[in-house]
Amino acid sequence: MKKIGIAIMVIGILFTVFTGFRFFTKKKVMDIGSVSISTSKPHNVNWSPYVGVALIVTGGIIFLAGKKG
Repeated sequence: MKKIGIAIMVIGILFTVFTGFRFFTKKKVMDIGSVSISTSKPHNVNWSPYVGVALIVTGGIIFLAGKKG
């Protein structure tokens, strides 16, 4: 149980430091014979740093409540 608590705390630290990420999708715009034109569209995924803090607190509670061993 302590290992799970530590893992959740580490994930919480990462969520606090990195508050989002960006990824791109490609869409084919035109296809004429052997010539293909495509475009990349960016997508942002963001979350509040409070999510990371909540994960750190939850991981700490699980860590402290875990059995010895």
